[in-house]
Amino acid sequence: MGRSIKKVVSVLVDNEPGVLARITSLFGRRGYNIESLTVSATNVKSVSRITIVIEGDEHMLNQMIGQTSKLHVVQDIFTLNYERSVVRELLLVKVAADESNRGALTEIANVYKAKIVDLSIGSMILELTGEQNKLDGFLSILSEYSIMEVCRTGITALSRGAINNEED
Repeated sequence: MGRSIKKVVSVLVDNEPGVLARITSLFGRRGYNIESLTVSATNVKSVSRITIVIEGDEHMLNQMIGQTSKLHVVQDIFTLNYERSVVRELLLVKVAADESNRGALTEIANVYKAKIVDLSIGSMILELTGEQNKLDGFLSILSEYSIMEVCRTGITALSRGAINNEED
């Protein structure tokens, strides 16, 4: 087995019931784990975008991309070049908060440019959008406090410029 690498794969598919199940079951049947998965509408009503982050050796990843491209619901599939793409993830984190730590949590949120989207008696929910390492760093800092819940969307990405910047 070769060196393990990570790829962000963008799949444009027909917007119809069961498409996501067909794509993910293809990976599952072959024993491959999807690290991150997001599905969204596109500017064309009949097309959805599935963004998949997978890790494995080069041969396995190319094989999975090739097999996925053969599904009749797949209109286009390409691997994004990370450096020539905008890659983001959304994080919501609920932290225990009272008078003793709200100020410190607000300062941390400000440093990371996170939004306070809910403030309740005993907790606050912070929202942060960015690259995975930024979100990981934010969670690391917040680990000094009592994290009650975490929800992450997974990666979504678009290539910069007018054309898809596929990996070379």
